[in-house]
Amino acid sequence: MGSQWKAKHREAAANAKGRLFGKLSKEISIAARNGADPDTNARLRLLVEQARKASMPRETLERALKKGSGSGEGAHYEHLTYEGFAPHRVPLIVEALTDNINRTGPEMRVLFRKGQLCASGSVAWEFDYLGMIEATPQASDTDPEVAAIEAGAQDLEPGEEGATLFFTDPTDLDLVCRALPEHGFTVQSARLGYRPKNPVRLDEAQLQEVEAFLSALDAHDDVQSIYVALAG
Repeated sequence: MGSQWKAKHREAAANAKGRLFGKLSKEISIAARNGADPDTNARLRLLVEQARKASMPRETLERALKKGSGSGEGAHYEHLTYEGFAPHRVPLIVEALTDNINRTGPEMRVLFRKGQLCASGSVAWEFDYLGMIEATPQASDTDPEVAAIEAGAQDLEPGEEGATLFFTDPTDLDLVCRALPEHGFTVQSARLGYRPKNPVRLDEAQLQEVEAFLSALDAHDDVQSIYVALAG
């Protein structure tokens, strides 16, 4: 799994849009701290574009921008990263945004009881920290390998529903995002994240146990992303 783990059939859930908007709003608020103008804030520009593609209501987007820039009322979010293992010693990294660290920490420890919560740095070495771009071809004959080379991506792998995941150096994320459309790809999402170096392969029973563990983590309101070293 080169990109973040996603719950199976999440798209079919009745509250999928609401949860997506909630997560995007938090990330937009955080990004807007470095400037509320998307033209001068690359991270914010990517998130705003992602929000628009997801059909986020304008008022929701504007409220998130105001919170981050300090011109609106609302919670002040902190970014937290948790490292550990799912059942069967599967390494994972969880990213969260919270307005109450004293609440989130204990709740995460409870969620990790069927796995193992570790100290910072204990698991991160098993992942590469990269730019991750999910993009779809504008034509059926578009060659993703050629596009990756021309746009400056480091690597690529097949994504979901015909998309391609392009991987970049963290500092090149915005540059590659801007270049991919010139080489036949439409960017759907872009973020910095973790790619496992040695994904673990499990049997069906073990996989179901790990999926249940990950689903419980993903259901927590503060969890933004889960990166897991699990072979697809």
